[in-house]
Amino acid sequence: MPLPTLLLAALAMLAFAGNSVLCRLALTETRTDAASFTVIRIVSGALLLWLLVYLRKRDRQKSGNWAGALALTLYAAAFSFAYVRLDTGIGALLLFGAVQLSMLLYGLIRGERLGPAATSGLVLAIAGVIVLLLPGGSAPPMGSALVMLLSGVAWGVYSLLGKTAADPLGATADNFVRAIPLALLSALPFLDDLRWDATGALYAVLSGTIASGLGYAIWYSALRNLGSIQAASIQLSVPILAAVAGIMLLDEPLTPRILLATVAVIGGLIIVLRTRALKPSPDGGKVPPAGR
Repeated sequence: MPLPTLLLAALAMLAFAGNSVLCRLALTETRTDAASFTVIRIVSGALLLWLLVYLRKRDRQKSGNWAGALALTLYAAAFSFAYVRLDTGIGALLLFGAVQLSMLLYGLIRGERLGPAATSGLVLAIAGVIVLLLPGGSAPPMGSALVMLLSGVAWGVYSLLGKTAADPLGATADNFVRAIPLALLSALPFLDDLRWDATGALYAVLSGTIASGLGYAIWYSALRNLGSIQAASIQLSVPILAAVAGIMLLDEPLTPRILLATVAVIGGLIIVLRTRALKPSPDGGKVPPAGR
C-alpha cells in the first residue's frame, strides 16, 4: 500500500473512531441530549460536505436519494441514543460488527457462497456479539446494545445504497442535506427534553464536520487505491481505537468479556475477509464507503 494511501486511511480510521468518542463525551460530560447531538451533527456535517463539493468546482448532478438520507438519519439517531448508556469501545464494536455482518448477509442473500473457513469465521463473529450481550455483571444494557446494532444495520444499508455512486462525496453531501429535515422530525418526540450547552454543541459540530464530513472525504480519497478486502480489513481498527480512547479519556473498564468478544468478532471477520480475498471480486475490487 503506498504511504500516502496508508496515511489517509489511518486518518480516516481515527476520524471514525472519533465519532464514538465525541458522542460519548457529549452525552456523559455535558448537558447535551442525544436528539440535539444528532441534529447538530447532521447539520454541521451537511454544511462541510456541501462546502467541500462546492470547492471542487466540478459540474455534477445530484446523486443522493431519500432512501440514503433515511438510512443515514436512522444510523445517526440510533448511534446517539445507544451511546447514552454504552461505553465507547462496546458501542463501536457492536456498530462495526453489525455493519460488516449485515453487508455479508446481503451478499449471501444475493447468492454469494462462503466456504467452510469463511462460514466458521462468520459463526465466530456472531458468537462474539452474543457473548457480549449475554446477561452478567459486565454486559451492556440490552436495549442500548440492540439500538446500536440497529444503527450498524442502517449504516450497512446506507453503504450498499451508495455502492454504485459515481461521485461518493457528492452523494454523501446530498444525503446529508436531505437528512436535515428528517433529523429535525426525529427530534420532535423529544422536544420537551432537548438541551445542550456550548461544550456539547462543540463536540457535535466536531463529530459532524471533522469526524464525519472531513473523515468521509479523506476515506474516499484513500479508497481509490484500496481493494475491497484491504478497505474492509483496515476498518477492523476502528473498535480498537475507540476502546483505547474510551479507556484513556473516559476511564471506561476493559473486562475479560469485552476482550473475548472483541477477539471473536474481529478475528472471525478477519477469517471471512481473508477467505473472500482468495476469490475474484465481482465489483472489480472496490467497496462502498462503509466508514462511520
